[in-house]
Amino acid sequence: MVLTVVEREDPEPESYIHPVFASRQIQHPLPRFRMPERPTPKEVAYEVIRDELLLDGNPRLNLASFVNTWMEPECHTLIMDSLNKNYADMDEYPITTELQNRCVNMIARLFNAPIGKEETAVGVGTVGSSEAIMLAGLAFKRKWQNKREAQGKPYDKPNIVTGANVQVCWEKFARYFEVELKEVNLREGYYVMDPRKAVEMVDENTICVAAILGSTLNGEFEDVKLLNDLLIEKNNKTGWNTPIHVDAASGGFIAPFVYPDLEWDFRLPLVKSINVSGHKYGLVYPGIGWVVWRAKEDLPEELIFHINYLGADQPTFTLNFSKGK
Repeated sequence: MVLTVVEREDPEPESYIHPVFASRQIQHPLPRFRMPERPTPKEVAYEVIRDELLLDGNPRLNLASFVNTWMEPECHTLIMDSLNKNYADMDEYPITTELQNRCVNMIARLFNAPIGKEETAVGVGTVGSSEAIMLAGLAFKRKWQNKREAQGKPYDKPNIVTGANVQVCWEKFARYFEVELKEVNLREGYYVMDPRKAVEMVDENTICVAAILGSTLNGEFEDVKLLNDLLIEKNNKTGWNTPIHVDAASGGFIAPFVYPDLEWDFRLPLVKSINVSGHKYGLVYPGIGWVVWRAKEDLPEELIFHINYLGADQPTFTLNFSKGK
């Protein structure tokens, strides 16, 4: 066991780690913010890092972030067996790619996507729901821009309607990709988005309305069915055809099993995409998320990249490239 002491020197402040070993392998302090001048034995480096990590919280006691913290030993074995694979190399790891495609199809059918027995679902695996939401938002923005441009109308001021209870990734999407975020204020005793107020805020520049299935604040499901019905009425009056995205990061792997008759998914015609987190109630470790689309036409082709670094053409739609585990 290592006893670690942090010391700061003056006049040039720099933190050092002073591991105290009953060993001659480490006799010098280790700088915290620059490379050490002397080599560090691997056993020592392991002990120093391991003991620093003891000050982290206990993952098994984490009830605050809706993250799964336990998996069966067989899952650990599979993860370790695959840890050195870069899943971006789809030609090199075709079975891994096939397994991901199977998961996409399973999830799309779980969410009642209107696909036939022989059809393939449209979706991707991501590092979490944040990336999934970025991708879904980009698809909505590009579809809206293409439609507006074809109509000869301005397409430089897109907006998205959400509740004020959305997770920060929606704010990131709006800021990073220059989309105005129009938030429905919450009120006392009602801590989710009010569908009626959300529809009132929709205008011709709205790329979609985002509903949450499992609010970050209290886990409550928003009324996607009522939102769909009210939005259909407004679309019929205006001709805007504003769609819905469902952020089911927390509730997507709960509702189909606990509330199978609840209509929140692709059974509603305006729901065009859904994201879900595998590392929440999908019962796997971080980080894995999914986004699935209702149909191929809901994901603009120009957002899909075709890579052939290793020979065959491979379509990809992600914000990152290299990916492990």
